Amino acid sequence: MQDVADYVIVGAGSAGCVVANRLSADPRNRVLVLEAGGSDLSPWVRMPIGYGKTFYHADMNWRYVSEAEPGLGGRTTYWPRGRVLGGSSSINAMVFIRGQREDFDGWERLGNPGWGFGDVLPAFKRMEDNSAGADEWRATGGPLGVSCVADRVHPLCANYLAAGVDAGLMLNPDFNGATQEGVGTYQITTRNGFRSSAATAYLRPAMRRSNLNVVTRAQVTRILFEGRRAVGVEYQRGNELHTVKVRGEVILSAGAVNSPQLLQLSGVGDPMLLAGLGIPVVHAAKGVGENLQDHLGFDYLYRSRRPTLNDQLRPWWGRLMVGAHYLFNRGGPLSLSVNQGGGFFRTNPARERPNMQLYFSPLSYTKAVPGKRQLMRPDPFPGFMLGVSNCHPTSRGHIRIRSADPFQAPSIQPNYLSTAEDLEELVEAAAFLRKFAAQAPLAELIDEELQPGTPLETRAEIEEDIRQRSGSIFHASGTCAMGPDPASAVVDARLRVHGLEGLRVVDASIFPRLTAGNINAPTIMVGERGADFLIADRR
Repeated sequence: MQDVADYVIVGAGSAGCVVANRLSADPRNRVLVLEAGGSDLSPWVRMPIGYGKTFYHADMNWRYVSEAEPGLGGRTTYWPRGRVLGGSSSINAMVFIRGQREDFDGWERLGNPGWGFGDVLPAFKRMEDNSAGADEWRATGGPLGVSCVADRVHPLCANYLAAGVDAGLMLNPDFNGATQEGVGTYQITTRNGFRSSAATAYLRPAMRRSNLNVVTRAQVTRILFEGRRAVGVEYQRGNELHTVKVRGEVILSAGAVNSPQLLQLSGVGDPMLLAGLGIPVVHAAKGVGENLQDHLGFDYLYRSRRPTLNDQLRPWWGRLMVGAHYLFNRGGPLSLSVNQGGGFFRTNPARERPNMQLYFSPLSYTKAVPGKRQLMRPDPFPGFMLGVSNCHPTSRGHIRIRSADPFQAPSIQPNYLSTAEDLEELVEAAAFLRKFAAQAPLAELIDEELQPGTPLETRAEIEEDIRQRSGSIFHASGTCAMGPDPASAVVDARLRVHGLEGLRVVDASIFPRLTAGNINAPTIMVGERGADFLIADRR
């Protein structure tokens, strides 16, 4: 079966949905979106706390697992990635964080004009419909719902905020405002009690257009080239292999794992890797799959003297009550994320900007199977978690295909804690967690520390705990990095693949460096900027 489109978008994820919406707004463009997963019309997707189910859902999640990590004591780490309309924006914890001004100014200084904070701020504002209203930094009227939930979070968040102030942090009502630094409550991507994903915000409104075709259960197996120009893609749906030709451009929006995987399968990558797997080289690009970055973090868990979300979500009658509240009012715990309190701080005063993110969850699940978060099955006692993750890791890993089989998961090697700097700042962060928990507003809640649970007195003991208990924060990026040098970067500042024509990458894989905090918001922004470039170049 063969078809023709002006644009083929591979992946209906956080960025791909944006590009599909913006390109199809011009009725002259025939746009085809190919998504390996299925529909997002599931109650576990639409209900915010349902991500506890989708976190390990066989049908909506790629459920990747990394290689054994030397820096983590030889452990593997679980890597959930959305395999559904909306991609990871349909299964994530919904925290809306843009990143720091310096992150984007840093992208520009690396040789990427048009990506400084002054350039990306209009795109961020164009995205959002913020329930707190518009100001110098925020906007209303955009497609993506962003909710301020400070008045709806669990009462123990007040203790968390007070302890943060006592520990030396300022209260920050908006981590996406004038500064990211401080302690506060997170804003989340919801609207009227439902998840606001890239699919609900961008894709579904556009699917009413006759010039946009969205095909689900369609896994792209390779990009087709004539010489150095991308002219189409092959994809498998069921037992049938389809070919679609493109008049304009192929846009990879498959994410930080699948975009480099597809390039390598199509003959774009390190010639040594491709030759070893019998894949003809279309274009030698050693940067494909390299520069992998991810945030790494760990939690301290406590048994609480006061009721937490455990007391509401664990007993059957509690679940019945919160379920009824959500069903009739779209409110209560099911309308929120469990990452309710948050913040950003410097692990030592010598640092120029915050280098660590904070999390407070009024819930605990100490016996969860690794890789699973049964948010509706927390511990049978009151508990809460205090956690941290690094903002700007210096460790770099890679994504590499194992064979020419497009249905075999690629090798994921994050190389966590492969630099001394990354380990040092997490050791400093552990000391700050102890200081934070010792402040009276939190200390009065703590009945017992459950994890790590034993006194960590020496530097060696702290390091070992970090290596044994830390894990991915699920912010993979950088594997098709943007930059001016084709020897190391994969795409240029307009997201065109170096050395090829008719092919762009528009997703989190283009991040040259990881931004501070959760990356769904900057990934959607990349979709906005990528669409701007595509539309301008079409003209």
